[in-house]
Amino acid sequence: MLELILIDDLLFALVGIEGRYISIKRVHGKADVVSFQVDASMDLALQELAKRIFPLCESYLLIDEFVESRSQFKHGLVNHAFAAALRAFLLDYQAMVAQLEHQFRLRRLSIQGLWFYCQPMMGSMQALSTVIRKVSANNYAGSAVLNLLQSQAKAMAGDSAVRSLLEKMTHSASNAYLSILERWIYEGVIDDPYGEFFIAENKSLQKESLTQDYDAKYWRQRYSLKKDIPSFLANIAGTILTTGKYLNVMRECGYNVQVPVSETSKLMTFGSNHQYLECVKAAYEFASGELLSLIKEKYDLIGKLRSIKQYLLLDQGDFLVHFMDIAREELLKKHDEISVEKLQSLLDLALRTTAAAADPCHEDLKCCVERSSVLKGLSRLKDLDIKNVSHCNDLEEPISIIGLETFSLSYKIQWPLSIVISRKALTKYQLIFRFLFHCKHVERQLCGSWQMHQGVRALNSHGTAISRSSLLCRSMLRFINSLLHYLTFEVLEPNWHVMHGRLQTAKSIDEVIQHHDFFLDKCLKECLLLLPELIKKVEKLKSLCLQYAAATQWLISSSIDITKLDEQSDGSVASGKLKSKNPSQVQKVMTRDSAVTDSILKFEREFNAELQSLRPILSSSSQAEPYLTHLAQWILGVGNDQ
Repeated sequence: MLELILIDDLLFALVGIEGRYISIKRVHGKADVVSFQVDASMDLALQELAKRIFPLCESYLLIDEFVESRSQFKHGLVNHAFAAALRAFLLDYQAMVAQLEHQFRLRRLSIQGLWFYCQPMMGSMQALSTVIRKVSANNYAGSAVLNLLQSQAKAMAGDSAVRSLLEKMTHSASNAYLSILERWIYEGVIDDPYGEFFIAENKSLQKESLTQDYDAKYWRQRYSLKKDIPSFLANIAGTILTTGKYLNVMRECGYNVQVPVSETSKLMTFGSNHQYLECVKAAYEFASGELLSLIKEKYDLIGKLRSIKQYLLLDQGDFLVHFMDIAREELLKKHDEISVEKLQSLLDLALRTTAAAADPCHEDLKCCVERSSVLKGLSRLKDLDIKNVSHCNDLEEPISIIGLETFSLSYKIQWPLSIVISRKALTKYQLIFRFLFHCKHVERQLCGSWQMHQGVRALNSHGTAISRSSLLCRSMLRFINSLLHYLTFEVLEPNWHVMHGRLQTAKSIDEVIQHHDFFLDKCLKECLLLLPELIKKVEKLKSLCLQYAAATQWLISSSIDITKLDEQSDGSVASGKLKSKNPSQVQKVMTRDSAVTDSILKFEREFNAELQSLRPILSSSSQAEPYLTHLAQWILGVGNDQ
């Protein structure tokens, strides 16, 4: 009689209900700790048989309560799907209990028989209760639940039935997750109401920041990978992130692009056939190809880069020469006195009246005036690999720098080209432009000085200060011409052609960004802008050249007066007409002759000293940086001619 009562109680206990002799004990504060107890007055043999079945009862109760709690919205889609799969499993379990109860009503079930029929479910229920305890204890959701189910399935390799059950649960729970993934790689949309997806969206980062902020993080951080990534997607997480990013860019451009989807490309499940990997790969190739085609053809990336090269890398010189002529007066002002509006109108005039007018992009060119020198600007760019940064920080900023040193060009870049030509990239172009522009200014000033020397060649100036000044002017011109030749023909042109070739064969927009950034960083480095010790010497030499060019008019006019006076004196002696000369006039001429000669000798000494000090720096640098070899040969050649 007691056995029949106990069997009846056990059948109730199997579905979480207390009986006459079996009670449920809960630990306060621990929802997942449940135990069943049998009345002590029960026969010991029956008690032991009942205790064997209690783990199954406890597992059922735990699973049932988990299903109820995890079906709430706040726990996310993966937990919802997992709970639904568990509910379906519990229905099978309850059907088994109902069959056992039917056998009991027919008097065909003993307590040993009950134990026999319960054993097959024991392993499955305990495995599921283990997973549930871990999910509840750690409050897992999304990827963490999938990873836990997968790891538990692998751990049950010796029990095929349990492993098969856990894999089934994993597949069921992952369906909701795969639907989020599907929308991302096929439409570029994150439909993740509970934050379970392994890709995070930072809506505070807007695409407009690419053209405004040097440190814009839009492309890298608008969409980013979280820490919790499903293990079956870990190896292709980067590809998945990139695929959705590409599709999202096209949506931002107003193109409703969607990856072609067939029945075979539906991400319904994952498994050993790796069909989902092929789907992701196909989606990536489609998105990458479409975006690359859009940016190259519709938005003409190569044409835009070529236009930037014409203006900011001084590939088209006629507009610049005309602009420097008509804007000279404005550019000689202090940087805080310059009218940017006037410079812009002069630039527009120069563009409209030269070959640049044929460029459809010339209207995107804008003037700007910076507040500091190139070297100070470089020291503030922390991401650049500047050697011996302390040299940059030690540079003394001139008390008042003029427009020629702070003038720069800017370029209007629209989305989506701003992904490639970002504010950071444009800043690097501007640094190169400002350095080239100032070198061109130095060259123009020295050319003016050389023309003045050529204008007085008719005078018998051999052995005079004029001839010495002419030699110095030629050496300075050789220096600046060698520097400009190196910058344009040894650095910018070869690197541009390499980048252009790589862009033509690029397979994705990320490759395009990589090649473009590499081009700019290489040009900055080879243009000496990342070598403070070298650039400091070059700036000093340029400064000497400008000082000399500014003094040339006085030097030559003074030398002409002295030469004419000497010729008059010689003529008087030759004709025999001895004329007495005013001693004060003679003294004045001699004083001026001495001052002119001293000035030229001073410029010569300082220029040669700077060249000589540049020699060891260039020699040692060219060993570490082979691209400096030709520059070293040319500039050291100038020094040897002195």
